[in-house]
Amino acid sequence: MSALHYEAGFLRDLDRIVAHLEAHEADDIAARVADLLESLELLQRHPLIGRAAQPPRRELVIGQGGRGYVALYRYDPLDDMVVVLGLRAQREAGFAG
Repeated sequence: MSALHYEAGFLRDLDRIVAHLEAHEADDIAARVADLLESLELLQRHPLIGRAAQPPRRELVIGQGGRGYVALYRYDPLDDMVVVLGLRAQREAGFAG
């Protein structure tokens, strides 16, 4: 099973998304965040499941529609490690720098 590491950029993105959900009084924010993190754990067993993006990055689509997100990550097969770099809502234009 691959190791899973969250970069600081991902954690900032997650905080930004939670703040957005709170500002819009979304239902059950804690459960939504738990679902996101659980979906990312899939990468431990299947690190290449995401679609290819700008090499060496990949994107994992999580959920759909208003509850859809895209996680940007890279997989290092030598260290057998998945590094989650960023997270955005599917409706957002792209990943932050």
